[in-house]
Amino acid sequence: MNHPAFTQLRRQIDQAITFHDLDHARCLAAEGITLAQGLQCPSEVLYFQAQQAITFERFTEAIDLLSQALVLNPSDGAAYNDIALCMVDTGHIEGVMEYFDQGIAVEPDYATIHHNKGWFLNKLGRPTEAIICFEQALAYEPQRVVTWENMGDAYEEQGYIQEALAAYRYALFFLGDRDREIGAQLWGEIKRLELMKLPTLF
Repeated sequence: MNHPAFTQLRRQIDQAITFHDLDHARCLAAEGITLAQGLQCPSEVLYFQAQQAITFERFTEAIDLLSQALVLNPSDGAAYNDIALCMVDTGHIEGVMEYFDQGIAVEPDYATIHHNKGWFLNKLGRPTEAIICFEQALAYEPQRVVTWENMGDAYEEQGYIQEALAAYRYALFFLGDRDREIGAQLWGEIKRLELMKLPTLF
């Protein structure tokens, strides 16, 4: 992944998928395919084809494309990350952690993979480990909304209400006006936790 345009497109696709704008993600992936073909980067062609497959929930196809991309470019942390996520989506969680760890080993400053490893650990009921991963992701991308939100979930899972509230507020602050639906959800979480903090009268 040497061309800076690939880095930008990958980030934009990640954002579009995170905020459920799949049509935009497909357009960006098509742009990536065209660019990669023009620059004769077959591993990038496969990567962006996989992104298109993911937006259509063709996860098995995406895993195959990403596996081919890794043969050509074994240092692509995002490909390891996306294989892990596709495995979760297909219900095959054995080996998922190994893919996350391989991706981190080859691309340790890739915030998304730290975030997703944390998300997976929290899903497995391991919030303490998840928070460590979220903190690592935020060390690279301090304004990463989805990571702050997930960190709030992990803190709440452990009963740390004050810490959860702080994380949700950071998520809301960095979200700004980008997505009103997610903003409303975050406000709902904040209000719910604030009510939990109120002293009972009886």
